[in-house]
Amino acid sequence: MNILTILGSPRKNGNTAGVLEMVEKELSDRHQVERLAICSMKVNGCLGCGACQKVADQPGCVQKDDAVAIFERMMAADAVIYSSPLYCWDFSAQMKALIDRHFCLVTGYGTANHRSLIADKPTALLVTCGGPVKGNADVIQTVFSRVCQYGKARAVNKTVIPFCTTPDALGEDARAAARKLAGDINGALRQ
Repeated sequence: MNILTILGSPRKNGNTAGVLEMVEKELSDRHQVERLAICSMKVNGCLGCGACQKVADQPGCVQKDDAVAIFERMMAADAVIYSSPLYCWDFSAQMKALIDRHFCLVTGYGTANHRSLIADKPTALLVTCGGPVKGNADVIQTVFSRVCQYGKARAVNKTVIPFCTTPDALGEDARAAARKLAGDINGALRQ
């Protein structure tokens, strides 16, 4: 199976990348794992033009950046892991631009004709933050759940690693969380 991981951190070697690497190692024994680092790509914000809503069988975005290529990789993958540091209770700006662009993956939202190009795709969320989970990382989990609902994707895991200081200080709690996330992805792919 092919698993796509999306690193939404502006730091390629930060806490989020460190924990994501743990997850990827857990998965790589059974699966082909591909990582996309958004900070190395160009993803503009959504224009809100609605042109994509006229195209049902592919991402119909009119922008000429890397977002459509990312979406094509997501559609081809068997599972997708979104990873981001927590910035102001939400996704990093880099990941938020991609989240907003999910608009082009869905048509007919709120109607009987609600269709998505990532429907039933197992997805997971990995977040690192400098503070606690409670009252801090609750918003990002809600946003992720709603993005999955909008895209008709299956959210199989939401992991938040609190009190991250430096990548070299990631300990057994981070490794255990990475194993759990990988296990949940494996379980979803067996269904």
